[in-house]
Amino acid sequence: MVSILIDETIQLRSYRPDDAAELFRAISASRAHLRTWLSWTDHTTKQEHSLQFIQQSLQELQQQQSLALGIFHHLQIIGGIGMYNWDHRLKRAQVGYWIAKDFEGKGIVTICCRRFVDFLFEKLELHKIELHFAVSNRRSAAVAQRLGAKTEGVIRAGCLINGQPEDMVVTGILRNEWEAGNKK
Repeated sequence: MVSILIDETIQLRSYRPDDAAELFRAISASRAHLRTWLSWTDHTTKQEHSLQFIQQSLQELQQQQSLALGIFHHLQIIGGIGMYNWDHRLKRAQVGYWIAKDFEGKGIVTICCRRFVDFLFEKLELHKIELHFAVSNRRSAAVAQRLGAKTEGVIRAGCLINGQPEDMVVTGILRNEWEAGNKK
């Protein structure tokens, strides 16, 4: 199990099976907001789906395939952050996240991403982290920019937004760039 303390009110931690109801509640409360960018919300229609996601996440963590953490505010799930497409040979992975509508625009995603990226470079010794997002997703573009991610390219029609093909921006951060830009 992974736990990363952000501040006195926010923590990132591995999901547990008993988080399924709370996770489903958080997704349901922000479904219309999230579905624009995250197609999985349409397939999360029952608490059982959240439990299946948690169980799969714990299995993938054990097999070192991915890492899914909840973003908890005062012990309540308000979002999620994760690392997937973990390539052990290249020491590279992709980061993704979501935040409930009521918590958007408060800087929570950026601060959580900063701490998570620190963790991935320091503890998992990754060499590169990528963030991918739809061209029209200005909020994710701003997060990538605040993290110092460099645009590496655009994959034409690389994702679907509301069932329509859209270009996808690929950004990346190398560990040496992160260390140089985040001297303690």
